[in-house]
Amino acid sequence: MADENIVWHQHDIAKQERSQQKKQKACVLWFTGLSGAGKSTVAGAVEQRLHEMNAHTYLLDGDNVRHGLCGDLGFSDEDRKENIRRVGEVAKLMVDAGLLVLTAFISPHRAERQLVRDLLPDAEFIEVFVDVPLDICEQRDPKGLYKKARAGEIKNFTGIDSVYEAPDNPEIRVENGDQPLSIAVDQIIQYLEQHGYLNQ
Repeated sequence: MADENIVWHQHDIAKQERSQQKKQKACVLWFTGLSGAGKSTVAGAVEQRLHEMNAHTYLLDGDNVRHGLCGDLGFSDEDRKENIRRVGEVAKLMVDAGLLVLTAFISPHRAERQLVRDLLPDAEFIEVFVDVPLDICEQRDPKGLYKKARAGEIKNFTGIDSVYEAPDNPEIRVENGDQPLSIAVDQIIQYLEQHGYLNQ
């Protein structure tokens, strides 16, 4: 909670003007799913497509944020909550700058994802559930983390000894099992076009 002596300064240029300059409607695309589901891969491919369409974007990736902004946090439930809170506040500032913000975070708890949604006006938070079953994620295991978790080398690992709460009603649900990556990208771009986020 901010100190009562700290007052928000309202700048002359507003979010709407920044968005209009970029010819887009600012929002957060919040990619959530298990480790190994392909959140970063899908988000990166979507950002690449948006870049080719001359959209103004920024991608916040879970591992990258852990190197700096959230480098002091571990993986307890409290630290995970603080991790998502910080990312949510950064994403909110980037939306205020008129950007299409893509975030790739496991963000295992519905309450934390709702916390970020509540930071933003209606329609500025788009939950993208990268839906891949645990057994497929574990088979992929691109970083060898599931193997370490099963061996007891990593504690509080989502899907193994820490819960993942799947979204009840995400704006976009992407099945990222065997289908080509381009299908997931097309699905997300189509949503953005149909709901007026692009080419304003």
